[in-house]
Amino acid sequence: MGRRRRGNVMSEQFKYELAKDLGFYETVQREGWGGIKTKDAGNMVKRAIQIAEQVSTKQS
Repeated sequence: MGRRRRGNVMSEQFKYELAKDLGFYETVQREGWGGIKTKDAGNMVKRAIQIAEQVSTKQS
């Protein structure tokens, strides 16, 4: 059975902020999200998870 997509979990603004922080915002501006490297996309997901964990810990 294939993976189920959950839709867009991160807001566009949050994705842009992550791209700025990780240094590939200009690529996104020029080429769109399809222009980033797989490694950059993975790093973006890792960073988003780290931020979510930090927020979750602070709320506990």
